[in-house]
Amino acid sequence: MRRLNQLVTSRWAADLLLWLVITAPLLVPDSGAPRWLLVAAVPLLGVTVIISRRAPLVAAAVPMTLGLMASIELDSASFLLAQVLLAYLLGRRSARRRAPLLLFAAVCAITLLLVPVMPTAALSDWLELLANGLLTFVLPWLAGRYTRQHAELVRTGWELADRLEREQHLVGDRVRLLERSRIATDMHDSLGHELSMIALRAAALQVAPDVGPQGRQAAGELRVAAAAATRRLRDVVGVLREEGESAPLEPADDTVPSLVSRAAAAGLPVAFTDELSPPGSTPLTPMADRAVYRVVQEALTNAAKHAPGAKVTVALRQEGTDAVVAVVNEAAPAGPASAGSNGHGLVGLHERVRLAGGTLHTEPLGGGFAVTARIPVTTGPATTPPRHAGTSQRELALARREVRRTVIDAIWVPMAATAVLLLAIVFNVDSKSRSVLNEDLYRQLRIGDPQTSVEQHLPEYQVNGKGRPDSTPADPPGTDECRFYRTHPEAPTPAYRLCFTAGHLTHKDTVYLVD
Repeated sequence: MRRLNQLVTSRWAADLLLWLVITAPLLVPDSGAPRWLLVAAVPLLGVTVIISRRAPLVAAAVPMTLGLMASIELDSASFLLAQVLLAYLLGRRSARRRAPLLLFAAVCAITLLLVPVMPTAALSDWLELLANGLLTFVLPWLAGRYTRQHAELVRTGWELADRLEREQHLVGDRVRLLERSRIATDMHDSLGHELSMIALRAAALQVAPDVGPQGRQAAGELRVAAAAATRRLRDVVGVLREEGESAPLEPADDTVPSLVSRAAAAGLPVAFTDELSPPGSTPLTPMADRAVYRVVQEALTNAAKHAPGAKVTVALRQEGTDAVVAVVNEAAPAGPASAGSNGHGLVGLHERVRLAGGTLHTEPLGGGFAVTARIPVTTGPATTPPRHAGTSQRELALARREVRRTVIDAIWVPMAATAVLLLAIVFNVDSKSRSVLNEDLYRQLRIGDPQTSVEQHLPEYQVNGKGRPDSTPADPPGTDECRFYRTHPEAPTPAYRLCFTAGHLTHKDTVYLVD
């Protein structure tokens, strides 16, 4: 609870500091922003900071909207810092990629549509808005995204390291369990057999006619002791084996035909075809023989467990240098084969076939299940085990891909911003050159000339685009419209002023504009 209180306090302190920083420029007079807008922005930015953690996109849109209200070029110094910081926090706190770009595209589209209806706006102003938006919104947002992606990559790396450490412990436990299983198998196959032979010999000695009473008594005690040792061995084997693993009941030299015969005798409907054992065929190596046996054994066990009553087909054949084992069970009479197995048997089977140099393929087939193995007849090198990307690896790859994407964005966006800025500069220079009224033409204009004939010789743009420039002097009394044109492309003032009344030129002079 104390830690939570400290966290909340630190967040409030950070938000308060952020609010003070982004509202500080509002105290500096800005000729481009009205005073009422600056006053209203102080509490509005405070609310924006409060919601910036839960709604960072909305918070980033607020200073942009205020900046547009102050200047269509989005270059108001009063809201520039707020726009940059909140755009950075948007990238730092939100993983959304499309929404910020859609917001920027919507602002650009709306202002482009407003340019023709705004009297003082020109296309060059929109190009400046586009360049300023890229520099003050998109670039800080990309910087925030990069910071967030880097932090996520570092965190994912530490999580992966922690998982690898835990997996190392699990692998150690698994190795110990496998070793216990090997010990149990050795004890059952060797000691159990020897104890059984001792008990058998003791029983024969106990009934031998040439043994006296004391010898029979000793032989009986030996037989009882051997039987007790066998029972103790069975208990020890149960402890050493892995949980759920049964002792190997079949002899080590058991064959596939005898295995299939026992399954058929137990009531399993199985059809068996053996093309590996005819005279003249290449004999299997011990490793391949045991692998073939294990494939058939595991497939029959799964068929009996998950599709009871279903017909099973076991086929052994040789294709080239490979022994092919195919075990297919049909759908169970009551429905499709069950999928309730934990899969450990198939995992072990894959490993057994791989160590024999072969491959194993399992798949559902017609409501049933098919197990197919290809095992070299002669001993071959173990195949490479399949590698499956874990969850942590996928997360790490995803984080790296996001970082690469952010880096790419951080490269092309500045290039695009530079191109747009250069385009705006070129367009601005071109519009200035098209707003210059030639001095000779100005002198040729006469008071009383028709407006239509005068307009044919006038430049395409005025001093500030197609609209009336700011801070112009009052029009002469009685005039309907006045237009202002540059006298020089590098300076907007002094300017030529032409005024029209009732469709005729009624006034012409040179005026000074407040730049």
